[in-house]
Amino acid sequence: MTNKAAPNLSQLVALRDPRSPAAEAYRALRTNIQFSSLDKPLRTILTTSTAPDEGKSTTVANLAITIAQSEQRVILVDCDLRRPTLHTLFGLPNEEGLTSLMLQEGGRVPLQKTEVPGLMVLTSGPLPPRPADILGSRRMEAVIAQLREHADIVLFDTPPVNAVTDAAVLATKVDGVLLVFRAGATRRDRAGEARRLLDKVNANIVGVVLTDVKQEDGYSYYGS
Repeated sequence: MTNKAAPNLSQLVALRDPRSPAAEAYRALRTNIQFSSLDKPLRTILTTSTAPDEGKSTTVANLAITIAQSEQRVILVDCDLRRPTLHTLFGLPNEEGLTSLMLQEGGRVPLQKTEVPGLMVLTSGPLPPRPADILGSRRMEAVIAQLREHADIVLFDTPPVNAVTDAAVLATKVDGVLLVFRAGATRRDRAGEARRLLDKVNANIVGVVLTDVKQEDGYSYYGS
């Protein structure tokens, strides 16, 4: 039996320091998402970015924590089948996960508990040779439907949309997409290209998250 490691609290600020300005910013993001579609609640949302290291995995992990802290059942799925990181963030084993579930119909869903009540994680599992084919399959649609039965909201972490087709393929199967850009790093042309790639598949882009924004003096109550 594989023992769990400690979660990476340096990245999970909503868990480490829930009273911090950064945690408050994630709660504001949670509220904005909840009010963005009152007529038809967003039950499945994916996050993507234009390039690695823009903060998409950290963003979706902290968003999942804050949603769970509001007493909702949340499943966080690592669909980055090229560079998975959610198991590292939460200190979880990764022998089984999404790819394991894809190989068996009607089998046990290998969800893992976290330190946050109500938050479960489905790690990536063993990395496959053709991730886009897996995420675009009918079997993936069945898995999403299966996960919805276990949670109020399901969040998916995907690779950068500008680099590979994985995010665009999965965007056609979920209710909404969050784009994550890093302040001072994401190029304007690459941001525009990410938008065009998602528009091409008629993805529902619900918003943009800007990470690494410097907090201005005198605005500490609202966070950064």
